[in-house]
Amino acid sequence: MIAFIGSVFSPWYRWSGRRDPDNHVCINVATYGPGGRFTMTDRGRSALRQTEDSFTVGPSSLHWDGNALRIDIDEISAPPVISRVRGTITLTPRAVTTVELPLTPDGAHIWRPFAPVSDIQVDLDAPGWTWSGHGYFDANFGTRALEDDFSFWTWGRYPVGQGSTCFYDASRLDGTTLAAAIRFDDAGGAQVMRDPPTLTPMRRSLWAVKRETRADAGHKPRQVSPMLEAPFYSRSMVRTQIDGEQTTGVHEALDLRRFCSPLLKPMLAVRVPRRPRWRFAD
Repeated sequence: MIAFIGSVFSPWYRWSGRRDPDNHVCINVATYGPGGRFTMTDRGRSALRQTEDSFTVGPSSLHWDGNALRIDIDEISAPPVISRVRGTITLTPRAVTTVELPLTPDGAHIWRPFAPVSDIQVDLDAPGWTWSGHGYFDANFGTRALEDDFSFWTWGRYPVGQGSTCFYDASRLDGTTLAAAIRFDDAGGAQVMRDPPTLTPMRRSLWAVKRETRADAGHKPRQVSPMLEAPFYSRSMVRTQIDGEQTTGVHEALDLRRFCSPLLKPMLAVRVPRRPRWRFAD
């Protein structure tokens, strides 16, 4: 689940010139497996309400109560299966970190891993969509379009020991690279890995998106479950080995060169409908 102000992957936001992020807001929800759904409605500024502890986009909202983040969802999924996606997600951080990582030297893009180790309760209104387990909470902030600064990146979060390890690897358009590897513990502590595992290629996605993640020397990471596939993006469950420990986590690969293609935007518009008007009941 992702909440956007300025929907990064919305063709409508791109076509607007990205001048008014508050007029392109969205709460994206994706479920996987049999009956999986995808919702990503681009809404106008009338749908946006914010306070210090809450964020509302039309019929869905997020609320922080000081200990947990409650997400109330009421969305319509995109084709090919159009139906309601409703329910509640509650994410309880074991600790909140103080980490902010600039993804570019000038700080135009920032990664903020609020709670890399969390507990999550999912209660959606459909058979099999109720479960609890290991969760994660982060945010990205930026003042420029991703494709203006990056050509490709991968990100992964893997539970290890009493915490989790995150890898952020990116190729920038200026020829430099980002190679971040950070260990997080249950208390919110963070430690940069000075000698991280090797960046290792994986099999390409169904859309032939290049994929790679970090793994101990001699170990070949592999996908164990697909999650979300697009011509420019892949999200999947990946099994790798870190410092001798086998672990399965969430992996993402993003090809910004493909995302730049004008041919892709009409395809995205089918999956990301635009609803510019919204009226709250009160």
